[in-house]
Amino acid sequence: MQAFLKGPSSISTKPPAAKEKGAASAAGSSGEGKRLKPIPWVEKYRPKNVDEVAFQDEVVAVLKKSLEGADLPNLLFYGPPGTGKTSTILAAARELFGPELFRQRVLELNASDERGIQVIREKVKAFAQLTASGSRSDGKICPPFKIVILDEADSMTSAAQAALRRTMEKESKTTRFCLICNYISRIIEPLTSRCSKFRFKPLSDKIQQQRLLDVAEKEHVKISSEAVSYLVKVSEGDLRKAITFLQSATRLMGGKEITEKIVTEIAGVIPQETTDELLLVCQSGSFEKLETLAKNLINEGYAVAQLVNQLHDTVVESEDYSDKQKSIIVEKLAEVDKCLADGADEYLQLMSLCALVMQQLT
Repeated sequence: MQAFLKGPSSISTKPPAAKEKGAASAAGSSGEGKRLKPIPWVEKYRPKNVDEVAFQDEVVAVLKKSLEGADLPNLLFYGPPGTGKTSTILAAARELFGPELFRQRVLELNASDERGIQVIREKVKAFAQLTASGSRSDGKICPPFKIVILDEADSMTSAAQAALRRTMEKESKTTRFCLICNYISRIIEPLTSRCSKFRFKPLSDKIQQQRLLDVAEKEHVKISSEAVSYLVKVSEGDLRKAITFLQSATRLMGGKEITEKIVTEIAGVIPQETTDELLLVCQSGSFEKLETLAKNLINEGYAVAQLVNQLHDTVVESEDYSDKQKSIIVEKLAEVDKCLADGADEYLQLMSLCALVMQQLT
């Protein structure tokens, strides 16, 4: 055993030249593989700087001023998902600090991280107390503060938010806070008063179409103009959702043109013909037909919550129903939606809804 470990002098520890060459080429190919690592398009096309952020002009204007040398206030970004809140602050931080200092100067905590009162008292406080120099290796001006990004701040407990309030005030010389949330009403008043508030609007259809076409062009995806418009409609101002659907549809089609029908399947949207058929059956007054159709809908795997949303738009926009009928149906839709959110049985809720619609239409 000892002899084996020492190894006889005749055995060469170096591999033959051919093997070395093969290993080098393998390493090269793996290096290439690393460079071409497939990443989700949402991450791939995330804005790299503030100018690339779409549609949020007021926020971009404020951040540009702070990038030019003016001071940055504590920020509170709120608005629906997929409108660029996290992307905007990360792009601004990258421009402020450069790629080298970015990791040292930015502390990002998400809802998936533990963010109770203890973390705010220890981790955030310790990071906020560190002083920061105002120099960068590339010679550009660097602000003498750090940034703490608290993503999905509306899921923080009130106690943690209260603990943050004091830290925010005390460490204002060395640290700026950026709170990001969907619902501003869940952030306590003392925090909102210490921040500059910016509402992120749902993206306009035109901007979304432009971005989707840019992504499709860069990824060499064939997509019909109807499919792009439908993607925008289905995603409801959420660009992240739209790009994810586009990537899923591309993988499904494998190089063929993406059509509106494919987008409907990918997005889990109930086809318009199905919702029209449901309303026609309700008008017919036949409970047996209604029961069969409801069972088919559930068996097809369609989500009743999605059906509720689509029926709402159809009923409100329709001119076939009186205002009284519309108000009664919409009120029932709201009840069903609440019950579904609380975990009620989908089939029973669907039957309850359809029975009321039938009663109103006959």
